[in-house]
Amino acid sequence: MAGHSKWANIKRQKARVDAKKGQVFARLSRAITVAARHGSADPAGNFQLRSAIDKAKAAGIPNDNIERAIAKGAGQLDADGDAWEEIRYEGYGIAGVAILVEAITDNRNRTAADLRAAFSKHGGNLGETGCVGWMFEQQGILSVLGSCQEDRLLEILLEAEADAYELVELEPEPLLEVKTAAQQLEQTTQVLTAQGLQVVDTELRWVSELAVQIADLNQAKLLLNLMDTLEDLDDVQSVTANFELTETIMVELGESFAVG
Repeated sequence: MAGHSKWANIKRQKARVDAKKGQVFARLSRAITVAARHGSADPAGNFQLRSAIDKAKAAGIPNDNIERAIAKGAGQLDADGDAWEEIRYEGYGIAGVAILVEAITDNRNRTAADLRAAFSKHGGNLGETGCVGWMFEQQGILSVLGSCQEDRLLEILLEAEADAYELVELEPEPLLEVKTAAQQLEQTTQVLTAQGLQVVDTELRWVSELAVQIADLNQAKLLLNLMDTLEDLDDVQSVTANFELTETIMVELGESFAVG
């Protein structure tokens, strides 16, 4: 799958949840507010809201905070939740790597300035809307925990109208990423769950088949630092890029992280 390496992605995600729980709480609460505003405030009838709530609970956000975020989105509280809006930004990293940033913000000027500074610091630049978006397609991604006999798994995925699957982690338990069409995400989730598979996460992810191979260690570090910096910004919800790291670079990065 095109995009920055899963190894680096998983490593960063785990570290971020552990080290920046407050920021994660704010980010997930914001996603709940926006989901409730765009659809029903009842999770049973709003898959986006239900997914956001599941992620919030998995991160340990208290139920009171979740209910408050829903109330903001539903307009039941006089708070600044109504000001939040979803925006997609586009830009370039070093080596011409295309980058998409999804943000939820109450101040476009502040968010754009923060993004522009992050890109510039790491050898990239923030571009105009549409400059790289054409390279990406939005797909539904399900993370499935645990093992399943391959023949049985293929039967279930066929029934669920999934497009593909890939093993992305072995320890402590097997973790599969299942790809499906964006509009099929809810249905695929329901089928996999009904068949007894443990779906631990769902998301809409921008994926590009036009991958830039990175075989230079310094370029790899610069790109990963840019991804980290962007993801650490308060308004940013997700970051996607179309670069892939060679196996040699993956090994060198692993050694440099072990030393550092």
